Amino acid sequence: MSTRKNVGRKAMAKITFLGLGVMGYPMAGHLAKAGHDVTVYNRTTAKAEAWAKEHGGSFSQTPAEAAQGADFVMACVGNDDDLRSVCVGPDGAFQSMASGSVFVDHTTVSAAVTRELYAVAAETGIGYVDAPVSGGQAGAENGVLSIMCGGDQDVYDRAEPIMAAYAKVCSRLGENGAGQLTKMVNQICIAGVVQGLSEALHFAEKAGLDGEAVIETISAGAAGSWQMQNRYKTMIADEFDHGFAVDWMRKDLGICLDTADENGASLPLTALVDQFYKDVQKMGGNRWDTSSLIKRLRHMG
Repeated sequence: MSTRKNVGRKAMAKITFLGLGVMGYPMAGHLAKAGHDVTVYNRTTAKAEAWAKEHGGSFSQTPAEAAQGADFVMACVGNDDDLRSVCVGPDGAFQSMASGSVFVDHTTVSAAVTRELYAVAAETGIGYVDAPVSGGQAGAENGVLSIMCGGDQDVYDRAEPIMAAYAKVCSRLGENGAGQLTKMVNQICIAGVVQGLSEALHFAEKAGLDGEAVIETISAGAAGSWQMQNRYKTMIADEFDHGFAVDWMRKDLGICLDTADENGASLPLTALVDQFYKDVQKMGGNRWDTSSLIKRLRHMG
């Protein structure tokens, strides 16, 4: 395990960053601020061009072009298919990455696609680290993400100082796929906690209590959580325009449930909360953040 801000003691690297969404854009920015030579790629070229103008790096039209000559290629895209596309598609990064370079995937995807791409990378001597992140948009912007990694120890040791530019905590949990499996554990925990907090606030409202006063009192005790500390005020105010979107949470929970079917784990609460998020989508809340579970309860009366 390591803490951030040790990258300054390491030699600067030539880095490619693929995917400039709400997470990738600031993460790539932290790499540039750390002094690395950063080239970016985004499916919408205008966004890559804007990033390069803001941070002084460069941009490319394809993943393969962006990855040419890179020591490290980082990716933060949408799903399994998007990751396959930027890695092994017609203009995928793997075709131009040199033996000895390292690919770091920050996307939340299935462990299956991680193992598939790890094997492809190994054929040409490319190192591969699955490194999904937690901390949301604010964590990416502030450079304090929690990064859970899987992969070969020596490859992780090389990549960790690079990731330190935007990490609060970065840990290797095991071999290839362990990072993605740990991210599933993370999402399972969040789903249950947010549902519990939503029910608690809804109950407080129905009971005629001052929700803010209640949370300020109980958050210092055993009921306290990150979600409680960071989301209760916006939940009470019925504001859900920040944080991790419901669509993405359902994607992640789907991965959790599919994996549980494979390994025999029982996830009854996770399956139930996934359906609650489906209800939120039907309410038009696809892009609301995950704390919008309370809105479903209010809608029900």
